[in-house]
Amino acid sequence: MHTSTTSTARLEPWTAQQLQDATQGQWYQTIQPVIPIQRIVTDSRHAQIGDAFLALKGERFDAHDFVEQVAAQGASCIIVQHAIEGLSIPQLIVADTRLALGHLGAYRRQQCQHLKVVALTGSSGKTTTKEMLGSIFSRLGETLVTRGNLNNDLGVPMMLLELRSDHRFAVMELGASHQGEIDYTSNLVQPDVAGIINIGTAHLGEFGGRQAICTAKSEIYPHIKPEGIAIIPAADDFAQEIRDAAQQSSQLSFGQGGTIYAEHIVLDAQSSRFDLVTPQGTIAIELPFAGQHNVQNAEAAAAFALAMGVNLQDIAHGLAQAQGAKGRLNFIQHQQYTLIDDTYNANPNSMRAAADVLCQQTGLKVMVMGDIGELGAEAQEEHFALGRDLVQKPLDYLVAVGEYAATIRDGAQVAHCLAYTNQQDALAALLEIIEKHQSQPMSVLFKGSRYTHMEHLLTALAEKL
Repeated sequence: MHTSTTSTARLEPWTAQQLQDATQGQWYQTIQPVIPIQRIVTDSRHAQIGDAFLALKGERFDAHDFVEQVAAQGASCIIVQHAIEGLSIPQLIVADTRLALGHLGAYRRQQCQHLKVVALTGSSGKTTTKEMLGSIFSRLGETLVTRGNLNNDLGVPMMLLELRSDHRFAVMELGASHQGEIDYTSNLVQPDVAGIINIGTAHLGEFGGRQAICTAKSEIYPHIKPEGIAIIPAADDFAQEIRDAAQQSSQLSFGQGGTIYAEHIVLDAQSSRFDLVTPQGTIAIELPFAGQHNVQNAEAAAAFALAMGVNLQDIAHGLAQAQGAKGRLNFIQHQQYTLIDDTYNANPNSMRAAADVLCQQTGLKVMVMGDIGELGAEAQEEHFALGRDLVQKPLDYLVAVGEYAATIRDGAQVAHCLAYTNQQDALAALLEIIEKHQSQPMSVLFKGSRYTHMEHLLTALAEKL
């Protein structure tokens, strides 16, 4: 299996006995590696001396096909579902390599009993809230933070494998594309504090409705440690259902109607300011993130941090120093043009939030939006509604790109909404807009689901400026 998730972090080694104990596997012909295992890797290209290569098997791939290559590269052992004859390296035979990865992650987590763990999920804002928490906790001690999108049933145990005895905190982002996934990953993580940021419409197609999304996300709560705290989004439509799902834990809520909330909010073009009101007192926050939705993410981050016993001063400093993830409202200045890279991913809620940020900018406001995926039967209706809603905002142009571009234009029903099936035509249209308004400052925001690769269109435009 080829993934780009291999870490360069210093890791704690495994003994052959620990690998066997964690996976409940058996060493084939009782042959074991003679040196400590430095890493467990699932990407055959990166396997080297000191590594255990774990051969994952999926619907469209079987990494058992790569074990000979891995042996030739010098890997110290392999973890497989069946013995492979003719290999000269030790083989740990397990019932299911996918589950074995989970067992290994859980074993590493159990070894770190002193560790304080936050687990968070939600339809949007997970990554930004995670980065804010990482900034807060990193001030206080060694902190492991979910990297990239390693938030599913494979990614979460991969992150847990990076835990070391000197880590004091871990911030784990949990995603869900099906029922039962968060139940599985939360059980591995064993959080002290866990919560949902919001229930939106991301992955609507897989779940079939927001109620089902709420049920799936709420699987996080039963795994909170006995003395732990559940975080509740007070202003969410599903707040009561979430409270009910978390009733076995102490609760702390954030947002309007919650115990931790922002007031006196000032939204600037590329940042925000507000007073954070908490049971511990009120403190002024300078947030280097634009948009009301990021104020809400900061409220959530503050709630998680307070539940972990962090003081307000450290929360304020951590939020002030937080940095956004790549492709999350990154501002790029080109002469009088501000290009806003929000291409990491999209759902209907985050698309509207991004439009609000664009409306805060100077000059002409151009929104370039790609398709939103994973909406299932609701796709047509959701894109139509986006076109209808976005043109109510003070945007000068809405440029839709992709399969649903015409549906967005139908919803918009205005001349300044343009629709194109491909990026090449959209680029030509953007260059015409720039030509037409040459002397004016302009802000152009790019956003779409990951598979639409809207960053390519942003790069192509930047090269022409």
